[in-house]
Amino acid sequence: MNHEHQALLNTGAVQARTLSEALAIDQPLLMRTVWPDAPDALHRAVAEADPLGILQRMRHIGTALAAFASPQQLDALSRHSSDTVRGWVCFALAVNDEVPPNTLLRVLEPFADDTHFTVREWVWMAARPTLVEELETSITLLTRYTSHPSPRMRRFASEALRPRGVWASHIAALKRNPDMGLPLLEPLRSDPEKYVQDSVSNWINDAAKDQPDWARELCARWLAESPTPATERIAKRGLRSLT
Repeated sequence: MNHEHQALLNTGAVQARTLSEALAIDQPLLMRTVWPDAPDALHRAVAEADPLGILQRMRHIGTALAAFASPQQLDALSRHSSDTVRGWVCFALAVNDEVPPNTLLRVLEPFADDTHFTVREWVWMAARPTLVEELETSITLLTRYTSHPSPRMRRFASEALRPRGVWASHIAALKRNPDMGLPLLEPLRSDPEKYVQDSVSNWINDAAKDQPDWARELCARWLAESPTPATERIAKRGLRSLT
């Protein structure tokens, strides 16, 4: 990545093309560019977050934004050209642990269907702590997205509560009893989009690390009941840690 493109990322003029670019953004500089007259306490909070791991950094900045930005300012930032800025808003909207899963999901839907891949990653990570607190309710709520016309929303349905996830805390209940996740997985077992297939297979692969027999039995049943190329691909990738 050349210096010119890095400068554009740091000022929010362009979106990250890769995960590596997203991780390399100077977030304190980005905040100073996006909101130069923000309270000093906000800029200090962003600077203090800079040494943290990326997930904790985003969560810390989102918490600070929730404390200092008005609803109108958050709304404006939610439409910013920078994918990182939109990611901050995901965490800002999810910081209130008194917001129930149903309300939070409705608020976060536009981010789950964002055109940029990093925002779609930030949003499930932002929502996950609240969803886990009311796991059974959240699974029921997420099932409404399994038939959504947008593959980005269908992927969100399976990605948000992966037993292990990426950069996220594990969900002990799903590691012990992955059957709980079947309402999310069953409708997607023959999804035509590889983007969704990858998420479903990763869910199974997560579960296979703790419940290998469950993963094998599930994939065998799916292949018998719906022997489609999509299901075959999901099963093969879902069992990749066991073969």
